[in-house]
Amino acid sequence: MTQVKDAVVTPASAEPGTGPSAVQRQGLTRLVSAGIAAAPALLTDAAVLAFALWTVLYHAAFIFSLAPSVTFKIWLVGCVLVAGVALLRARRRAASAAAPAADSPATASPAPLPRRWLAVVLIAAAVAAVTAGLAGVSAGDGISWWIPAAAGAVAAVGGMLLLRRSWLATPQPVPAAPAPTALQSTYALVISGLVAISSFFLARNTPDDVYYVGKSVWVAERDIVPLRDFLFTENVAHAMGSQPPIASIEVFAGALARVIGIHAASATWYVLLPIMAVLAILALWRLVHRWAPRRPMLAFTVAVAFLYLVAGGDAALGTFHLPRLYEGKGMFVSAVIPLMWLYLTEWFDTRSRRSLLLVVALSITAVGLTTTAAIILPMLAGAGAFAMLLVGRWKDALIAGAAAVAYPVGSVVVSQLVFPAVAATGADAAFFDAEYTYRRTLMVGVVGVVCGLALWCGPLLARRRTPALLAAGATLALSVLLIPGVLEALSAVSGISVVLWRVPWLLALPTLIGLLCTVDVPAPARALRRVASVGIAAAMVASFALFATPMWSPQSWVEVHDRPTWKLPQQRQGIAFWIKDLDRPDGLVLAPSVIMRTSLVVTSRVRVVLPRDFYLVEYDLNSDFAKDRLLLSRFADGRTQPTRAELEPALQRLDVGTICVYNGNTYAREMAPQLGYTEFAKRRAPGAVTCFRRDG
Repeated sequence: MTQVKDAVVTPASAEPGTGPSAVQRQGLTRLVSAGIAAAPALLTDAAVLAFALWTVLYHAAFIFSLAPSVTFKIWLVGCVLVAGVALLRARRRAASAAAPAADSPATASPAPLPRRWLAVVLIAAAVAAVTAGLAGVSAGDGISWWIPAAAGAVAAVGGMLLLRRSWLATPQPVPAAPAPTALQSTYALVISGLVAISSFFLARNTPDDVYYVGKSVWVAERDIVPLRDFLFTENVAHAMGSQPPIASIEVFAGALARVIGIHAASATWYVLLPIMAVLAILALWRLVHRWAPRRPMLAFTVAVAFLYLVAGGDAALGTFHLPRLYEGKGMFVSAVIPLMWLYLTEWFDTRSRRSLLLVVALSITAVGLTTTAAIILPMLAGAGAFAMLLVGRWKDALIAGAAAVAYPVGSVVVSQLVFPAVAATGADAAFFDAEYTYRRTLMVGVVGVVCGLALWCGPLLARRRTPALLAAGATLALSVLLIPGVLEALSAVSGISVVLWRVPWLLALPTLIGLLCTVDVPAPARALRRVASVGIAAAMVASFALFATPMWSPQSWVEVHDRPTWKLPQQRQGIAFWIKDLDRPDGLVLAPSVIMRTSLVVTSRVRVVLPRDFYLVEYDLNSDFAKDRLLLSRFADGRTQPTRAELEPALQRLDVGTICVYNGNTYAREMAPQLGYTEFAKRRAPGAVTCFRRDG
């Protein structure tokens, strides 16, 4: 009997690998793989929702006069609550997903593009890319911008019409992009982690840091949001008209620093910057994966290489990535733009409330990063909506457009009513026409040609239906803007000429760059097609390396350090801290311009004569307010030698208590005692400085 029982209870379960523990291990393995595969989406979506919540709370705090640290603590509680709700909804979705699913609708392959008209579009795209990339390479090259503009318009319109025809000829749904695998997501996560690590060692000396990081320092040290000028005065003079208090990222960094008890610059560069780097790379990965018809990992690799290898110019997208990612506009173009195209793709494909919610949240996040969002997002949303209107999706297009622009435009309108902007004399003097706009962002030479091919051929290479149509909408919008006279007309109507060179940001250019290596090269074997794609990718990366300036080059105004550093020249940083710790009298500090610009990043407690001369265009350049500061800064720099009669009134009007100059500025060192200042501190070389204090 015992033998019978043993025979009954020891059948297949005793075979190795088939017991309950093996099943549990397999289930755990599948769960971990699914979690890794979904990690990029979870991280980026959670970050969008979290920062959107912060931005809404930041704007609401103006009504209730809440301190930034209090708003930050409320935000933390709100994030916990939102995360709890999200977990509950996720469990419900998982439970419903476990139920038997209805049969999926039949799918069809997209209709092929007519070869004759496709050839016309490709020829026009090639002409536009080559002439646009070569225009302006050398003086007197004789290439009129009308040639690339006209050819680009033909390519953009032709591509849009071809893709519209393909859409209408394929009424059934086409196969959607497959979900990322654990291997693909692991690769993206590893790349994002390496980029985040590199952020600690690359330092770009950006003059705008005196505003962006300086504002975070002000908030961290004082726990108030400056609604008026905080650079030249103690929250007294009117705020700069080009910087209304809409963006919330600088206040977030300052509040974070105050709550956790670290310097605001450290919070920006050691905490937020690596997190932003991870999110920006993952945002790029998600759009590449969604839009690439094949080989997304290869396309993603080329896109990242483009960002790292094509920098140098002040407007290059590589310059606005890691070296300036902590500036709101850098995160906007590097992360918000690809995510907005991704969310719009998901909305038009699924019409899900979740996708629409993410579009709204991302638009709030965008304006929390930069007011440029109120200019670029309407262009982006309009481009996508127009593409969908052409295929009859007018209702979905209107809903998506409203969701993407309502909060950014509304916040700007409200801010203008509550905080009226003061006209800035000369602030809009800078304007770049279509040709120079192309050259600043899409480059010239070989790299400019590659970028042009990505611009005008990218839609034809994207995954068909929604991705291709949205990419075509972006290409058409930018092609129209690059026609001579269009930007001039837009500038005259809107009065925002100073930022119109940013219109190429509406493109997801790095993604389109990556798509170039996904072209399906005709070959008898799949292996040969893959080899051809790898060859194209290698050629593109080689062209970037040979003909562009990499992110880490001194020509990109970047220094590479062997340890984590603040993004400041180390000698200037040391001098600024030294001046901060001096026993100084009351009044402003006059020092060399680069030291004054660095000082406000170190502390808001040291008030300087001229934080940055560029910002004086926001005020009356003919007033003593501006003239005195320019006169004294040139004196401290050693660029001019004004007389005592010129210096004394300016020093008195500005109430300068301390003068610090480099030892090499002999004229200033000899003039200081004649002006009623006594030497009281010396700093040894390197960076030898002598400081004088006001007598009495």
